[in-house]
Amino acid sequence: MKALSAHHVGLTVADLEATLAFYRDVLDLSIADRFSVGGEAFADAVGVEGARADFAHLEADGIRIELVEYDPAARAAPATGLNQPGAAHVGLSVEDLDAFYASLPEDVPTISDPRTTESGTRILFLRDPEGNLIEVLETDSSR
Repeated sequence: MKALSAHHVGLTVADLEATLAFYRDVLDLSIADRFSVGGEAFADAVGVEGARADFAHLEADGIRIELVEYDPAARAAPATGLNQPGAAHVGLSVEDLDAFYASLPEDVPTISDPRTTESGTRILFLRDPEGNLIEVLETDSSR
């Protein structure tokens, strides 16, 4: 069996345009690609009858973030706490977490101010317009 390599981290969203604007304008990620997929093979592959989806790929220093808006959309959302099974978040790093935090627009919800963990990593969690968690971290430069 061949070794796997990372391709992307995917987030399903309800409003692709608003969420894409957040990742592009607030987090300053570049849009690498936009496309739509539908048809029987796609619907069968994702297990959603009649599914079609619009996609946007963003580049974050070697990590591709995939935002996808499905039609039909799901009707129920899972719990959003990080301690819930199946919880997901996107991790992005910055050189100066305090400067990043100070530059955030006032309407961007954060879980707390920047904090330093026992491991020496400084972290901040914020939410995109869909409520997805984003961890922004500044690691100890000796690691």
